[in-house]
Amino acid sequence: MKKNIQMPKLSEQMESGVLASWNKEVGEVVEKGEVLFEIEMDKVVSEVESMESGVLEAVFFEEGDEIKADEIIAVINCD
Repeated sequence: MKKNIQMPKLSEQMESGVLASWNKEVGEVVEKGEVLFEIEMDKVVSEVESMESGVLEAVFFEEGDEIKADEIIAVINCD
C-alpha cells in the first residue's frame, strides 16, 4: 500500500516551510520513527520523522524548495 507523506504544519501560523534536507533517497528503506527530512521555518530547522515503514518511492520536491503546509511531498510504499 502506498502512503502519501505531507508537509507537516508545525505551528498554527505555519503556511509553508523550506525543505532543508532529505535524509533518505528514493529506493531506500525507511523505518517508522526514523528522520525522513528536515524543514526550515523562521530560521529554525526541525526534523520530521516517518510515520510509516517501507520504501521511499517518490519525492516531489528538492532541497531548498518552499512547500505549503499539508502538500504531498513524497510517497512511501508500505508493502
